[in-house]
Amino acid sequence: MAKAPRPGKVKTRLSPPLTSDQASALNICFIRDTTENIKQVTEASNSAGLVAYTPIGDEAAFDGLLPGGFQLLAQRGDGFGERLLFVCEDLFTWGFASVCLIDSDSPTMPQPALLQAVKSLSRAGDRMLLGGSDDGGYYLIGVKRPHHRLFEQIDWSTERVFAQTLERAREIALPAELLPTWYDVDDAATLDRLQRELVSPHAGAYDAKHTRAYLESLRQCTTSKAC
Repeated sequence: MAKAPRPGKVKTRLSPPLTSDQASALNICFIRDTTENIKQVTEASNSAGLVAYTPIGDEAAFDGLLPGGFQLLAQRGDGFGERLLFVCEDLFTWGFASVCLIDSDSPTMPQPALLQAVKSLSRAGDRMLLGGSDDGGYYLIGVKRPHHRLFEQIDWSTERVFAQTLERAREIALPAELLPTWYDVDDAATLDRLQRELVSPHAGAYDAKHTRAYLESLRQCTTSKAC
């Protein structure tokens, strides 16, 4: 799930400390690292990767950013819950047996968590996979059917999203499996956390090489005051 990386339209909560152009460039790095992470998972498992993007008509923003074999799917729907649900429905219509929706704000997302999700969803029986974020949201939701209830009456962009999604699963008696907790990078505090992690990687963290290189270039630029 990704927005077209246009200045002033993505990662706006990172401005400041970054400029809108820097935040957009960092978002491009996030997309590169996340999709390369997913590509490696697809090569090691029976899965495929694609980007569900918004806004419609801005697909050219992804030219040259995605690994080979990735497709683009335009998001549809009014609210965030609708867009998540409709992406699920569209992918099941395309013939997928299960779907994982993953954010583009977690460039160091552990690859073992993604592999675990694919393995779990390949087993018989209906279930939901949920990878929670430290801020109370989630970085991944995996389903084997497009359960509407999972995306209804959710207070999106709040610390209640993860708990409410688990509650919706309980309401429809849908078994839920949890993945390791991770974090989204969406403000100055989590950007600082990301920078520390790229210096001293957390066990299992994905090697986000594009993000690391860009943040290092910003650091050198600030230090030298040459740009």
